[in-house]
Amino acid sequence: MATDNDKEFLEYLVKALVDNPNDVKVERKVDEMGVLLSLTVNPADMGQIIGREGSTAKAIRNLVRIVGLKNHARVNLKIEEPIGGRGPGPRAEKKEVSTDDIENISL
Repeated sequence: MATDNDKEFLEYLVKALVDNPNDVKVERKVDEMGVLLSLTVNPADMGQIIGREGSTAKAIRNLVRIVGLKNHARVNLKIEEPIGGRGPGPRAEKKEVSTDDIENISL
């Protein structure tokens, strides 16, 4: 588990996918659970990394796990949410609905 093949592979893969490869940062932490790779990219590139319905992120996670298995390590990927990222947006204010029109409907 002393090799950084998984980190190098992830950096290479992600830099090939994004528009801002200089903003790609990968941190590698080893603990009793295995290896945790934390990926940080430019906020504009998050959509490219996650993909439609998370398909690209799932594929990247699978590839990183395979590299980890080859090196006899359990590797997990955490994609860091950018600061000021798209969290829950502001809620729309509720409008009062008038029931007068409904009461005057004739069938």
